[in-house]
Amino acid sequence: MTTPVLVDVTRGALVESRHRGLIAVVDAQGNLQGHLGDVEIQVCMRSLAKPFQALPVITSGAAQAFELGPEVLALFSGSLSGQDFQTELVTQVLARLGLTVEALQCGSHPPLHRGTAQSLNKGGLKPTALHHTCAGKHACMLVLCVHHGWPLENYLNMDHPVQQLILGTVARMVGVPPDRISVAIDGCGAPVFYVPLKNIALGYARLAAAEKGSPAGKLMEAIFSHPRHIAGDGRLDTEVMLALPGRVFAKSGAEGGYAMALADRGLGVALKIEDGQARAMNPAVVAVLEQLGYLTAEAQEALKSYFSPPILNHRKEEVGRIQPVFKLT
Repeated sequence: MTTPVLVDVTRGALVESRHRGLIAVVDAQGNLQGHLGDVEIQVCMRSLAKPFQALPVITSGAAQAFELGPEVLALFSGSLSGQDFQTELVTQVLARLGLTVEALQCGSHPPLHRGTAQSLNKGGLKPTALHHTCAGKHACMLVLCVHHGWPLENYLNMDHPVQQLILGTVARMVGVPPDRISVAIDGCGAPVFYVPLKNIALGYARLAAAEKGSPAGKLMEAIFSHPRHIAGDGRLDTEVMLALPGRVFAKSGAEGGYAMALADRGLGVALKIEDGQARAMNPAVVAVLEQLGYLTAEAQEALKSYFSPPILNHRKEEVGRIQPVFKLT
């Protein structure tokens, strides 16, 4: 099956490049409600697994034991921009565990938030693990280790109990047995999981349909109350959630992965840009929301810069567009 084109990149009146991809829309019972392409294809979840990885903090009692509120649960579910309000919260969580930044084994990179990265550079400061986009996820793993009395030095090993706990939770949420999930290593050093695209959508549908007061319901409430911790200022995940408060949980992943939990309809959406190009993601995501009837006039205005962004030359002249061209089945 040829993977369908999701996004065209034009230059002048003609198409210069195309980005192909796959989309699955699934309900909480696993029924396909919309799709494009072969949704059985194995996709690496990358950061799309983060909300599922955060669930054991609630189910194990660690959140209650360490008095971790909704803001922290949202932080554990997000891909952070390294902004000060995020790094400060990670630091607070580590301090509550009796740990410092050295306990985080995610490595470091410049903050995704451009202003924060520029401020560090101007101050002659180097980024630390606190600025890593996966700092929240790693702090989450450390919370689980301290709560259970598990060793900290090898918490990224797949045979470590924290990773086995996470694998089991991910498997239950996406409906794939653990022994059928292929495991690889993420950019932050943590295990990552391959599952069919439709099963990623199923996991997000189960978040969307979670009963209030259940562990998943508590996590969704935390996420909706703190959308800035799911990404950060000026990023699509947060902007979608601010434009559609309490209705859509939007979550990006590396290499062209994206997922959404449509809470008011109990649906999950998973999307994969085949070539992993980030520039195709924003237009495709906004187009999915439009085709599913989510773009109110206010949301359309808030997200219009993401829908069909212009291509500018070095003279700041518009020479083309990045535009979605698909129709969901």
